[in-house]
Formats: sequence, C-alpha cells, structure tokens
Amino acid sequence: MFKILTTGFWEAIARLILRNKIIILIAIVLATVFFSSQWKYMQFSSTEANLLPDDHETNLVYNDFLEIFGEEGNLVVLGVKDSTIFTVKQLNAWNNLADSFKGYDEVDAVLSIKDLQKLVKNTEKERFDLKPFIKDSIANKQQILALEKELFEQYPFYDNFLFNAETKTIRTAIYLKKDIINTPARKVFILNVLQEKIDAFEAQSGLDVRVSGMPYIRTLNSKSIIDEIPVFIGGALFVTSLIFFLFFRSFRATFISLIVVCVGVMWTFGILGMLGYEITVLTALIPPLIIVIGIPNCVFLINKYQQEVKSHGNKVKSLQRVITKVGNATLMTNVTTASGFGTFILTESTLLKEFGIVASLSILAIFMLCLLIIPIMYTFLPFPKERHLEHLNKRWIGAFVHWMESMVKNKKISIYITTLILIITGIIGVYQIKISGSLIEDMPQDTDFFSDIRFFESEFNGIMPLEIMIDTKRKKGVMKLSTLKRMDELEDLIIEIPELSRPISVVSLVKYSKQAYYNGNPKYYQLPTSQENSFILSYAKNSTSNTDMLSDFVDRTGQYARITTFMKDIGTDKMERIQEDLQNKIDKLFPEERYEVTITGKALVFLKGTKYLVKNLLISLTLAIVLIALFMAYLFRSFKMIVVSLIPNLLPLLITAGIMGFIGVPIKPSTILVFSIAFGISVDDTIHFLAKYRQELQANNWKIRKSVYGALRETGVSMIYTSIVLFFGFSVFTISSFGGTVALGALVSITLLFAMLSNLLLLPSLLLSLERNIANKEVLKKPSINIIPPEGDDEASSDNKKHD
Repeated sequence: MFKILTTGFWEAIARLILRNKIIILIAIVLATVFFSSQWKYMQFSSTEANLLPDDHETNLVYNDFLEIFGEEGNLVVLGVKDSTIFTVKQLNAWNNLADSFKGYDEVDAVLSIKDLQKLVKNTEKERFDLKPFIKDSIANKQQILALEKELFEQYPFYDNFLFNAETKTIRTAIYLKKDIINTPARKVFILNVLQEKIDAFEAQSGLDVRVSGMPYIRTLNSKSIIDEIPVFIGGALFVTSLIFFLFFRSFRATFISLIVVCVGVMWTFGILGMLGYEITVLTALIPPLIIVIGIPNCVFLINKYQQEVKSHGNKVKSLQRVITKVGNATLMTNVTTASGFGTFILTESTLLKEFGIVASLSILAIFMLCLLIIPIMYTFLPFPKERHLEHLNKRWIGAFVHWMESMVKNKKISIYITTLILIITGIIGVYQIKISGSLIEDMPQDTDFFSDIRFFESEFNGIMPLEIMIDTKRKKGVMKLSTLKRMDELEDLIIEIPELSRPISVVSLVKYSKQAYYNGNPKYYQLPTSQENSFILSYAKNSTSNTDMLSDFVDRTGQYARITTFMKDIGTDKMERIQEDLQNKIDKLFPEERYEVTITGKALVFLKGTKYLVKNLLISLTLAIVLIALFMAYLFRSFKMIVVSLIPNLLPLLITAGIMGFIGVPIKPSTILVFSIAFGISVDDTIHFLAKYRQELQANNWKIRKSVYGALRETGVSMIYTSIVLFFGFSVFTISSFGGTVALGALVSITLLFAMLSNLLLLPSLLLSLERNIANKEVLKKPSINIIPPEGDDEASSDNKKHD
C-alpha cells in the first residue's frame, strides 16, 4: 500500500511540475531575488573561530581574564633585522615610522626604541623619574653606539621585548584599542593604513620590515579566506562543467546544469545572510561544495532523461519518468548527504553548528532546484539530437563496467583478500595518526605574513599569547614579597622552556625598580630583599610613571597579577606537556588556600578548542553512521542488509585514515571533516545500487546472480560518472593556499574514489556470497519506501530491465 502511495505521490509531483512550469519558474526567480537581497547581511569573521562552547570551562576562565585585564590580542609588532638599521638615517626613519601611527583613533599606544624610558632615581623627591633613551632624534654615530650599549648591555628589562640583544633585531609594538580588535575597524586600519605605510617605508629605506601579532595575522588570514571564495567557486564551476560536457557532449545540458548550481550558490549565500552567520574557513567551503554535490544530481536526472528518450522517443513521458523514477532516489541520496552534514548541528560548537545548518539547507535546496529546473527547461527545448545520446554507448565505460562484472563473477576471493589487506594496512596507519593543535599550520605558507610569523618565532620565541593569572585572594596581595618570589620562580621555569618567550610581569618591573634604585647598575636587576623592599616600593609608589606601567600587569585592586609569555607554534603534544609542567610548578609554588592560579590565553584556548572539535567531529561521524544505518533499516527492514551496506562505506574511511597516518597528515578540524563529508556522499551510491538490486530481484523472480549483475550494469554508468565529477570537483580545493583545505580536498577525493570501487566491487560480491542470508523475499519484497518505482504497466517488458 505504501509503495502504491509513494509511486502515486511522485506521479502527482511530476504532473504538478510539468503543468505549472511557468508559475514554478517565476517562484524560483522570486526566491532567488529574495536570497540575493540577503547578501548584504553576510558578515566576514572579525575574530578567530572559537571552537569551544560559550559555557566551556576554558572559555569561562579566559573570559574572566579578559574582564580583569581586557583584550590580550591587541598587539601588532614590526621588526627589522638589518645591520644598517643602526645608522643615523635608518634609525631616525624607523622611529618616525612608529611616530606616524600615534595619531590614529584605532591606536592605543606605540612603543619603539625612541619611546623607551629608563627609570632614574630621584633622591630629592624619593621617587623614580622616567628619562628617555633618545630625547628627540639621533644626531650622530656616537649616540647610536651609546644607545646600543645601554639597551643591549645595561637594561635587561627591555630585552626580548623591543629588541633581541643577541641578534640585534629590533621591533616596534603597536597596541590597538581593545574595543576595535573584534570589529571591521581593525581590518580597515591594518589593510589601508598599516600596510600602506610599511610598503612606503620599505620602498624608501630598502629595509625588509616584518609584521606580526594576532590582529595582523587574523586580518591577513581572513582576507585570504575571502579572496579564495571566488577562486573555489570559479574552479568548481569550470572543472565540473568541463567534465559534464565531456560526458554528455551537449552545450545545452551543460548550460542547464550551470544555471542550476549557480542558483544554488546564490541561495547558499542568501541563507548565510538571512541567518546572520559569519563567513568562516568552514562556511566558505559550502558554495563550492554545493556545486560539486549539485552536478551529480544533474548527471542522474539528465542521464535518465536521455535514456528514456532513446528508448521510446516520447519527450513528455521521458520527463515524467525522470521525476517519478529518479526523483525519489535523488531525494533519498540528498537526504543522506544532508544528514551527514546535519549531524554537526548536534555538536555544541557554534562553528560546526552553523556549518551543519547552512550545508544541510543548501543541499536540500540544490536537490529541489535540480528536480524543478531540469525537467522544466527540457520542456522548452527541442528533442535531443543523436549526438547528444552517443555517450550512452561509450565503449570505455562499457568496458569498465564489464571488467567490474567479470571481477565480481570470477574474482570474489581476490576482492576479499585485497579488502582484508587494505583493512589491516589501514588499521596500522590509524595508530600512527597524531592530533594537531597548531594555530598556523593551515595558514597559507607561501605568504609574507606566514614567513613573518616564523621570523618572530625565531627572534622572539613566538607570537601566540599564553597568560598565567594569579589571584592572591586579597587586595594588594600581588606586591607582597612572598608573592613576587613565587612568581619569579615560576618565571624561571618559563625561561627554561625553549618554546616560550621571556615572560613579562610585575616581577620584571620590581626588578627594574631595584636596578634604578642602585643607579641603573644591571647587576641589581633582581627582586629586592625583605629589608630593601619597603623603601624601594615607597619610591615606586611615589612615581606616577610606575603606576601607569603597573596597570598592565596588576589590576586596580592589587589582587590579580598576570604573567604574559608568547608561545611558538607547536604541536598538541608539546603544548600539553608545557601546560602540565607549568601546572605542576604552580601547584608546588602557590598553595590553594592562598592563591588561585589559572593558565589561559589564546594559545591555550585554541589547543582546547582543537581537541574539543576533534572529539565532537568523531561523535558527529558516529551519529552520521548510526543515522544512515537507521535509514537503511527503514528502507530494507534487515539488520544484515545494514551491515552489508555499511561495510563498503566504512572501508574507504579506514583506508583514508591509514593514508593520513602513513604520510603524516594529522587529525585536525579540517581533516576530520573528510570522514563525515565523504561518508554522507558515498552512501548515496550504496542506496542507488541496493534499490536497483531490489527492483531487479522483483523483475527476475528473485534470481540472485542475475539481479546483482543487472544492478551493476544499470547503476555502474551513473556511479562512475558521478564519482569522476566528485573526484575532480573536490580536487579543486587542492588549489587553496590553506593547508587544511588542500588536505580536505585531496582526502575527500581519494575517499570517494575508493568508495566507488568499494560499492561496485565489494558490495555486489558480498550480496552474492551472502545471498541465502539476506537476499530473500521476506527481507526485500516489501520495502518501507520504494526508492526506484517499478516500470509502468504500459511499458514493454524489455523496458523494465533497461532503465534505472
């Protein structure tokens, strides 16, 4: 009864589409206009993606830190490593460049060599005064030599901050205002002011200026993402349409397919705008994904239309049968693909939720557009010419299908042995996979800003902030000598860790104060003794300049202090080891009853976010497998059929994971997506094959072998076509400058290629080997949903076996 209703439903849909084609086209145009009007609400991400839920403990700790000390990622650094910088002309030009940024509203403060001040003891007023190293500008070489001696030999407080005493690299620090860090104003300043001034300075001075800092990296990285969107869309359109044309040899069919996927892309951008989601490194992938997924839909529909036309020559009947026969199957396959993406919605990561929602809606939208536009467009076009149907008789694809049929008939043992070898090899590879928590690993490595990151890592030990916040649980507790000593011991450990930069904190300032008290003698750059502490701190308290400097390291109440260090871009394992070492030292130095010490900062948030995301993506993949297994159970009413259908789709995932382990591609947010995307798409072939197999069983009076070979011949051509389109379509992502996107494209392409072979060789072999257990009338005679309706009673019996 359900089968009849389903068939009748699709016949009604076919009549509705073909009889109301003008109204439907107008509705599609109006919907496209509506979605186009939503483009203005699209936003480009101004922050790095927070991979953690808002209520995650790591986020709560980080937000507490920001509430006390404000935004930490507001530093942009300019650096130069060139011996000519220490000449009168070049050093003055460098300082003038720094001064030129001070008048901008977006800038909070600028520190260059010229802005450095030394603490000087004022005995008369019992305070410290600030005296600049450079009063106005450098006048002669002697001043430069004196400056170098003071900075590089006498004042360790500034070492590794604005200069590297060993390599003579100098840098300028530009602090942007904290309230513009996560707004478009940051992007405007960096691209239109900062870069233009640096370019002009380089042209005039001949110096190579290196630029880094989190605001700069985020801006340039975001710009790279935006710049690649049209490249991906154009590349996907070109590659898929070219392959489509080579298959069908029809400008007409190719043009119709391009219209469908272009409208689909317009709708996708409209959905992003309508929902108010930001374009991130993930959502930027959806438009080209829709092209790559949409073209196979076009292949199935147009291929079926041309098969029908060649069979009986009736255009109207052909279009009706395209909708009734392929419509249901295409709906099911698109639903499974959308389900694969939809499982991301169940995660607690906002980044993944938004990706899952937009991708799922876009996939269902492209299915609807294919089903409506393609049949309607063909009603207005003339009957296909003979050359448009020649591809149905291509010898190479027929030979390939014949080879597969021969393998399934005669080489099942070889197929199973090969499968077993691949499984064992894949498992070995899986155990070699590592998880990556690198913040910059996926960034474009051939860009200037990436090489600048490596430059600052080499010269100043990193640019990713790692913060340690000490809560003394009492006001003015930070300036207690016992607290300062504990902080100093912790800083000694940080200095010993090669992946971390020299820390900056109130401890450094107190040491500098003692040095100033002893008239700038560098051997007194140390914490004061208990006897010295009271009168040195009294000098410091009388100095307004010291109070200003103190505000960066201690909160207004004196209860909270921060230790800031910068971390190199290192792997997850090293980062966890560093965190563990720091935590062990903290536990020993700071008693719980007196202190509460937390480790935070963007570096740690990203580490935790990566691990959380990988965990959620694994859960998402498991959910996708379970969801699709339930879907197969609903279709075929057989647990054994579920197992048989999942094996050919899980095998390619295992092979890909093994390849990742052997070639050293780590598990990270970009690569873990491979498995959910590939599984959701590859299971479509299984559904097509099993649905056709069931139909063949019914037509052939439950003759197993004949039905398997018939299904293989019928679905093989379309599966090969779509797999080739998908392979080259996803390969477009390998042109990206982002390592993660390249890995995503290459790995999905490889996985789908293995999935095609697995569904065309392993799946039929399993059906033949297990025919007595699963291929029986009780299991397959009455499906829940008849995916491919049987041929109509009015058709010739020969037709019944000729068409999918």
